[in-house]
Amino acid sequence: MASVIIVYSTTDGHTRKICERLRSVIEKQQHEVTLTELKPGTAIDLGPFERVVIGASIRYGKHRPEVAEFVEENIETLRSKTGAFFSVNAVARKPEKRDPDTNPSVRKFLQSISWKPPVIGIFAGKIDYPKYGFVDKTMIRFIMWITKGPTDPNGVFEFTDWDAVDAFADKISSLTAA
Repeated sequence: MASVIIVYSTTDGHTRKICERLRSVIEKQQHEVTLTELKPGTAIDLGPFERVVIGASIRYGKHRPEVAEFVEENIETLRSKTGAFFSVNAVARKPEKRDPDTNPSVRKFLQSISWKPPVIGIFAGKIDYPKYGFVDKTMIRFIMWITKGPTDPNGVFEFTDWDAVDAFADKISSLTAA
């Protein structure tokens, strides 16, 4: 049995939903899992955990700045632990954008940080137009229009491949010590 911490940053809550699914699958494999939301200025002690998973959503092509800051502040600990990273974004609704080499935002993020996680997952997120304010709704609809995605301002569109999330959880469960 391993102790796993999943540190996540979410914009609208869908990344947390993915984290809860990861926790459920990993706990079924007899591991202990702690979920912790990363907020600006949050101090999180990774020391007690054998495995560290960091998950982050993307908005307008970027992860929140506190994700990279957290990685850099904890780089030595991350290098000494077994770890994984995953990103949640609407671009990944297209199957060809679910790889770190083909998802431009994830590729750019990974190039900007010192940590090179051995396991990387990219999951399609959710667009919830009714939940957004005017500016976000307008911007996201415009981006979706350009990329041939859904633009119905009253629609909620979940693109997440839950089987891929479960497979990622299985990878985390089977990781060996760093």
